[in-house]
Amino acid sequence: MNTTTAAVLVPLLPFAAAALILLTGRRAPGYVRPLAVLPTLTAAGLAVFVALRQGGDEPIGAATRLTRTGNDALPIELALRLDGFAVLVAVLVTVVASCVQLYSTGYLRGDPRYPSYAALVSLFTAAMLLVVYTDDLIVLLVGWEVMGICSYFLVGHYWETAAARSASFKAFLVTKLGDVPFLIGILALASEAGTFRVSTIVTRLTSPLSDFELDHPTLIALLLLAGVAGKSAQVPLHTWLPDAMAGPTPVSALIHAATMVAAGVFLVARLLPVFAASAAALVVLAVVAALTMLGSALAALAQDDVKRLLAYSTIGQLGFMTGALAVADREAAVFHLLTHGAFKALLFLAAGVLIHTAGTASLAAMSRMRGLKRRAPDAYWTMTIGLLALAAIPPFSGFFSKEAVIGAAEHAALEPEHGVPASAGWIVLVAGLTTALLTAAYAARMWLVAFHDPVGARPDPTPVHESASPVMTAVLWLLALPALLLGLAYGTLPDWFDGGDLAPTLTTSVLATGAALTGGIVCYAAWRRAYEGDGLVDPAPGLLGPLHRHAVAGFHLDNAYAAAFVRPVRAAARLVRFLDAAVIDTYVRGTAAAPGLLGALTRRAQTGNVQTYLSALAAGSLVLAVAAVLVAGE
Repeated sequence: MNTTTAAVLVPLLPFAAAALILLTGRRAPGYVRPLAVLPTLTAAGLAVFVALRQGGDEPIGAATRLTRTGNDALPIELALRLDGFAVLVAVLVTVVASCVQLYSTGYLRGDPRYPSYAALVSLFTAAMLLVVYTDDLIVLLVGWEVMGICSYFLVGHYWETAAARSASFKAFLVTKLGDVPFLIGILALASEAGTFRVSTIVTRLTSPLSDFELDHPTLIALLLLAGVAGKSAQVPLHTWLPDAMAGPTPVSALIHAATMVAAGVFLVARLLPVFAASAAALVVLAVVAALTMLGSALAALAQDDVKRLLAYSTIGQLGFMTGALAVADREAAVFHLLTHGAFKALLFLAAGVLIHTAGTASLAAMSRMRGLKRRAPDAYWTMTIGLLALAAIPPFSGFFSKEAVIGAAEHAALEPEHGVPASAGWIVLVAGLTTALLTAAYAARMWLVAFHDPVGARPDPTPVHESASPVMTAVLWLLALPALLLGLAYGTLPDWFDGGDLAPTLTTSVLATGAALTGGIVCYAAWRRAYEGDGLVDPAPGLLGPLHRHAVAGFHLDNAYAAAFVRPVRAAARLVRFLDAAVIDTYVRGTAAAPGLLGALTRRAQTGNVQTYLSALAAGSLVLAVAAVLVAGE
């Protein structure tokens, strides 16, 4: 099998599985699990095969025309672009999707809607792989939008609950809000570049032999950034992601680790020369990344719900990736994308085991967990690995990738080059180091509060429930390996990317690790002080002080949106309803009533009495005679 054929099969297999499950799942439920798991596992094997065959060498491409557009010079093509970035991200997507499908066979055992769930997960995977492998912006947009509709259905899987219905609707609307300018940006970029092919656009912008320049680089970059902010949950379009935790936990792992939110980061990495063509766009990207990192870290530190804490954590880690892109280092961004995908999938699936062990999703609150270190030891140890990677403690994977981001920011701040403003470097550097401290603090808080209950601090244990299935715990240990070891690939990854150096540097390593250790130690001290003071076990109120209640509510951004957009729209809707009922309906009813009234008057005149008709005729004749005499007299 050649590399191109294998690459075509990678997204086709989960797509075919989704179609077969939707067509036959109800009639043959026994085949749903094999159809969900086996094609995705096969796609993962083929993705690894493609990555090994590509091997970081020259990109492999293939294309065929799909259709013409209004401009014959801008055809839409089914084009593949297999470079080092694409093949490695495809491996991440397929491996995480395979783990999610395997895990779901145990987590959703007995769920009557499992067939539709499995089909949507497969379709979700295929759409993300289309985004990763394609070289055509319109085909990329198709995968981009298919992921949006899949997330709508998967987040709303438990549609019986109001929270799930609201979360799915919110996710759909917020991401679509960004997709409108995103589409305009794609069309503007293609119009100026004369092609929808990503590789052609990048080559024209970066080749020393080309004198091509975009006429409106800042406008195009900001339009594309709006779509990225929606998909990758960056400020100010990040509010949908914490609410999306109302869906099944495996879906959360898939969205946060390998699809949907990763798509925006990957797109900016692919189109980085477009953003680098505008210094203003890079500064805006840096500011967005900084606000995202700091705001989400503070919000995560205040959350009691495990999944919402991890959701805010994802937002912050995506901020690190966009920060790396803001300083024009896509190698560091994609490196952190890969390691984050491993340890975040591990954290979410381990959280699912905790919730499963507690017996009900309502016990996702850390303050209500007790004894889970003993009752769920696999989740405890694997989540410990994931939290250490999240906190960027060496030698766990998150340390190396986060260090690469902070090192890139330091380099941009002190030695700006290639048009990267020094201000962007300083913004990302300061925000990154501060976020590293806060990340370690909320990771330590989660570990302490969820697993280490001081004796007598909580009177009632959580109810006993059956232990997680073996397949669920096996998936945890499988993901623990890359969460622990993937960072050690920093020496070989540049061969797959554009070169450069991802190795840790002494200064930033000391600063970042020192910040992380400080955050963990301060959190531990606050945790002990909270327990010894009043028997509480949550250090967050003491750490955040007056800021705590605002951080719990995500700094009331949802309230601000409600005041700025939701309430005015509802008020306008009420006004339209009033006008429709009081004005338009009145005229319609009047138009319908007038013929009826005329008919009633005519009917009353038609009595059927001959004497009445003769009297009326005589009276009319008399009136006419009098009128004629009066006229003749004049």
